[in-house]
Amino acid sequence: MSYNYPFDTSWSKDEIIIVVQFFTLVERAYESGIERDILLAGYRKFKEVVPSKSEEKRLFTEFERESGYSGYQVMKKVKEEDRHKIRM
Repeated sequence: MSYNYPFDTSWSKDEIIIVVQFFTLVERAYESGIERDILLAGYRKFKEVVPSKSEEKRLFTEFERESGYSGYQVMKKVKEEDRHKIRM
């Protein structure tokens, strides 16, 4: 797929990589499924870069608009289900 990942220009290169890696995990949840632990580890790193809920919501909305994949729905499923593999 060809679309842009949301990020903040004030972030460092490493922070941008962390955010893009998290959104790549969201993509995998939709496309092939992903291990719950890997997704949660990626989300924890993402939250270190984006601690604000409002900023998280903005980035999730931008990503969904670009890709059609909902970071919110993926994380909701992770929290509601205790499965080893998450697949949307």
